[in-house]
Order: sequence, then C-alpha cells, then structure tokens
Amino acid sequence: MFLVWEHLTMLYTELLRLWDEAVKAVDARDWQGALSKLNQITEPTSRTLFLTASAHLALGQLEPAIQALDQTIAKDERLAVGFFQRAGTLIMASRLEEALNDCISAQKHMRGNVVIDYRQLGLRYKLYSWQVLYNAAAVHSRLNQLDKARDILLSASQEKRGGGRGLNVEVALHSISKGEVLPVLLVPEGEVFRPRKQDVEQLGQRDFLGKSMVISSMIPNDDFGGFEPLRTNKPGYYEPKVDRVEESRYMRLRNPYMSQAPGQLTVPWGAIVFLFSDADRDGLAMVIHDGQKGLVPMTLLDPVDVNKSKGRKQNKSIPSGIPLPPGLKPPTRPQSQLSHEEPPQARPDREASPPSYLPTTSTPSPRYPSTVDSPTELTEDPLANCTILYQMVALCDYAAEGPEDLEFSEGDTIDILSEVNEEWLEGHCAGNIGIFPSLFAYREGEAPSTIDRMLLSNKE
Repeated sequence: MFLVWEHLTMLYTELLRLWDEAVKAVDARDWQGALSKLNQITEPTSRTLFLTASAHLALGQLEPAIQALDQTIAKDERLAVGFFQRAGTLIMASRLEEALNDCISAQKHMRGNVVIDYRQLGLRYKLYSWQVLYNAAAVHSRLNQLDKARDILLSASQEKRGGGRGLNVEVALHSISKGEVLPVLLVPEGEVFRPRKQDVEQLGQRDFLGKSMVISSMIPNDDFGGFEPLRTNKPGYYEPKVDRVEESRYMRLRNPYMSQAPGQLTVPWGAIVFLFSDADRDGLAMVIHDGQKGLVPMTLLDPVDVNKSKGRKQNKSIPSGIPLPPGLKPPTRPQSQLSHEEPPQARPDREASPPSYLPTTSTPSPRYPSTVDSPTELTEDPLANCTILYQMVALCDYAAEGPEDLEFSEGDTIDILSEVNEEWLEGHCAGNIGIFPSLFAYREGEAPSTIDRMLLSNKE
C-alpha cells in the first residue's frame, strides 16, 4: 500500500511540474514548447487536455484540437466549457451537425445557470448561457437556416445582461438580417486551466527540519548566543568561560545583598559567587550564584583563592551554578529511650504488635533485645502477627551498631515492617528484627540511585 501511495505521489508531483511548465510556455506564446511538456504527462487530466487543445487551436491544428477535446470530455462528461469549446472548433472544421449537438450538451450542462465561473478550477473565464446560444445560431447560419438563427438570437437577447451579451447579439441579428454567416465564439487564446499556486509552491525543495536551535546548555542561565567546544571541567564545580580568565574569579560577599531592581540577585552574607563580568559604570558586577545570573555591587565582593583548597571537604564548599551532591553525613539515629539502670531484656511476647520508633514523652519507646537470644526463643516465629509492608534488597553490608540494629549482607531480602522516620526503617532478615538506615537498601524492581551509592561508598 505504501509503495502504491508513493508511486501516486510521484505521478502527481510530475504532473504538476509539467503542467506548470506548459502554462508558462503558453504565457510566453510558445505553443510548441507547451505541447512538448504536455506530451510528457503519462496520465493527463481533463484540464491538461483542455490546455493541449488550446495549444493546437493557437497553431491552427483543428483535428488534433478536436481529439484533445474529445479526451477532455471523456475525462469530465459534465464540463460545459469543454462542450462549448469543441462546438466552436467543430464549426471551424465544418462539422456542423456535431457542433450543434455539442451546443445542446453545453446548454444542458449549464444546469439552468446564466453563467458559470471557472476560476475555482484554474480557468480565468466565465461561460454565459447566451454564448452557447450564439454558437448554435452560428451553426444554423452556416446551414442557411436564418430564421432558426434569428429565433435563437432573440432568445439569447432575453438572457440577463453580462459578458458583452447586448452588443454581440445586436451585431449578430444585424448580420443575419443581411444573410451573413456569424463568426464563432471560443475561449480566448491563452486562457487555459492552471494548477493551483499553493500546489506549485510545494514543488520546490523544502527544509522541513529547519535550522538547529539550542534548547539546553551546560552553562547556567545561558543566553544561547552560540556553541562552545567541549573542554575538561574541574571536579566538583563548573567554571564558565569568560573573556579574561584571571587566577581566580570566585568571590565572597562580605555583606548580605538584597535585589533592588530587575536583573539583580539576592545573595546571603558569606556566599561564594562566580564573577562572570567586571563591574559596569554603575558599579554592579555580573555574577553566578546558585544557578542564577544577576548583578551585585562590586564593592561587596572579596576574591577567594580556590587553589589553596585541599581535600574533599574544602572542595565541597565551593558552590557553582550546578548544585553539588548532598552532604555525606549519615542519617540521624532515631531516639530510643533506653533505661541506663537495667540492661536490655528480650521481648517476652513475640506475638505483640511491632514496636514503634516515633518519639513520645508519655510512653517510653520499646527496647530491642540483643542479636543473641535464648535457644528456646530462636525456635519461635519472629514474624508472628507482624504485617510485611513491602520488601527491599540490601545495597551493601550493614553491621549492627547497637542492640536494636538489624544486621544484613549485600543482596539479602529484607521484609519491611514499619517506617520509623524518613531515614530509618524497621525490618526482618534472617530471623532477626531490627532497624537500619533506609539508604542501605532499595525497593525490588527499582534500581538504587546514584546519590545512594555515593553516600554508601563514602561511608564505607
């Protein structure tokens, strides 16, 4: 189906191209050139065949013109102007009976209209009903049937005015009274069906993709003025390229500054910014802070020597337009109000509801037993009457740091019993129940985030 559609598209494109070139040749009165283009059309339409007949008529070739008009009418049997044009051509060829039949057919396909405007079809011509009657009278005048010719002309004079009807009919009546033969009416020379301008404009090559446009940039708040070549960036922060690169263009604000006009930035005291451009005549410098570019007073800026920064902690303190990873500080352990006077005791009843780690003031938080229980206790089911919310997979080994911690190894499946807070979970693994940091595991079916891996690798 696609190949058939592509073939039809190519045929129509070739038809439009040759049709347009033939019309241009007609406008230049190059009739042979127009015929040469038209003969190359493999599947002509009624309108291109009408153009072919018009070119033959302009060259005085009546028989080829009649054949082309025969094909035109075969393609469109209701084309009144086709019958009208062929009737006039047949009169010129002295084939009067056929011409009279075409006049009758043309009048029939006028469908009772006084005029048909063919401009919507590409022909700048209006066919009037009186013109068809005039050609019928011209046939009778050649058959020496002057009375019939006069009656037809009188009928034409009753039509509504338009298209020079009054003058032509009066002249024709005068000619009939003198026994003269009436001249033939035809579509004016050079008036042919033309392809639509919109279709012709589509023939030229068009750039549907258009020009490339920057929609995202590695430079914070880039105004998309152009492209820069790739270059090696220093780890931890990004230093935009500027016209004059000094030893350091990082500055620290000695006082806080609040934006006072559009284009200015609000920057807290002690913040480090990147000096994008020097101060202007108003004493304002363009800086980048927290991913935003704006103006601050140059008098508030003190230079910062980033080359003296050593170690990961000092490099972290250098901000930029690209946010740094979150801090590597481990999550805060939930408050467990354990009694210092008596040691932790084993939970006597495993069938009790799971403990909650939400801090309260009235009721002390339950205490977890040590990881080593009595032999009788190990035989009991630790998950009795416990609801498993979901399961997670251990991202790496976690060693217990207290009696309430749950110890596990990388790849272990952990049953999650409750969510202590945003950073700690209560879970079950290998017969033990305890709490552990949530970043040490991830949900099944979800890959661990890059930040989680960074935090864990740093902790290790």
